[in-house]
Amino acid sequence: MKQLKKNISKLWFLLLIPFLSSCGYNQMVSLDEAVGAQWAQVENAYQRRADLIPNLVSTVKGYADFEKGTLTAVIEARAKATAVQINADNLDASSMQKFQAAQDGLGSALSRLMVVVERYPELKANQNFLELQAQLEGTENRIAVERRKFNESTRQYNTYIRKFPKNIVASIFSFDKKAYFEAEESAKEVPKVEF
Repeated sequence: MKQLKKNISKLWFLLLIPFLSSCGYNQMVSLDEAVGAQWAQVENAYQRRADLIPNLVSTVKGYADFEKGTLTAVIEARAKATAVQINADNLDASSMQKFQAAQDGLGSALSRLMVVVERYPELKANQNFLELQAQLEGTENRIAVERRKFNESTRQYNTYIRKFPKNIVASIFSFDKKAYFEAEESAKEVPKVEF
């Protein structure tokens, strides 16, 4: 009798395999992994920016003797930005907002640094500084591209798990909606350029 029960449970399992593969579970796993992989690329781009900052700060220190507050703000913002980490399995709205706030703080500090640097013509002409500035600009572009790709992966995943009948399978197996990157409120305002 015990053997019969085992055989019946094995039979049920074998009957469930085609259902699970046709219900979209495997596709949900693939899309979930794609979101995680794309998130790793976003973090990679942010890490590249964080790695360039010490070189930029050192170069600026060497050529400009201006208020230490600006350099301190960049260093502190970098420390905050690298301290905030998100697990790819926990891409919910609140963790994304914390991460984005830290990264926005670093971006803002870097912008202030570049404005202050404008006062030092000999620094602007220095080849090391020009190279670092070009690398930072390239990194900012990479960050934008990776965030766009992340949002696209997230959109595909979220759309897939919300369609019927896949939404039923998604809820059974706890495939939850992922959060998007969103622009900060200040991005809606036109920047003021003063000479």
